[in-house]
Amino acid sequence: VQLQAFGGGLVQAGGSLRLSCAASGRTLSGYTTGWFREAPGKDREFVVVWWRSGSTYYADYVKGRFTISRDNAKNTVYLQMSTLKPADTAVYYCAAGGRIILSSLARPNAYHYWGQGTQVTVSS
Repeated sequence: VQLQAFGGGLVQAGGSLRLSCAASGRTLSGYTTGWFREAPGKDREFVVVWWRSGSTYYADYVKGRFTISRDNAKNTVYLQMSTLKPADTAVYYCAAGGRIILSSLARPNAYHYWGQGTQVTVSS
């Protein structure tokens, strides 16, 4: 699976952005797909995942502000981000994996495929 993430940019605090992750090579519906982010000097951290089971899980720090969705016809996963904060500034990565168990959903090393990342900068 090849993943390409795009849609990042510069936005003021309180604003919104929608990231897209377009897949090619395989159908995303057969994979667990998620979003991670990496801020300067910090480890890559979990944001949200759409598990193969159909369940979604959000990190506490984005819950209620971010929404993951998927368009199977376009083989694309989206991350709608609202009420953005400066702390959300990071490079955002989409990822996909096969058989990922529940306890590993938030672990970057559980995912086999990664997009190239898209920068999100939130100004105060």
